[in-house]
Amino acid sequence: MTRILEARYVSGCVIWLRFNDGLEGEVDLTSELDGEVFEPLRDGASFRSFTLHPELHTIVWPNGADFAPEYLHERVRVRA
Repeated sequence: MTRILEARYVSGCVIWLRFNDGLEGEVDLTSELDGEVFEPLRDGASFRSFTLHPELHTIVWPNGADFAPEYLHERVRVRA
C-alpha cells in the first residue's frame, strides 16, 4: 500500500513528498487543479493549507480535495 509519510510545500503548486517505499521528490500539481473541488486551490493560501491525513496517508485540503497517494507517487520528480 502506497503511503505518504511526509509532505512539505515548495512553491507555487509544488509539494515535496516522501513515501513509505523510500521515494521522495516534488510533484507539480499546477495542471491538475481543474474542477469544482480543485479550482479553489489555485489560490496560493488555499493550496498551502494541505495537511497529511493520518488515516488516508495522502495530502488533503480543508475543502475536501485530495489526491490518491498512488497517483502522486507516479508523478514525483526526483532531483539528482
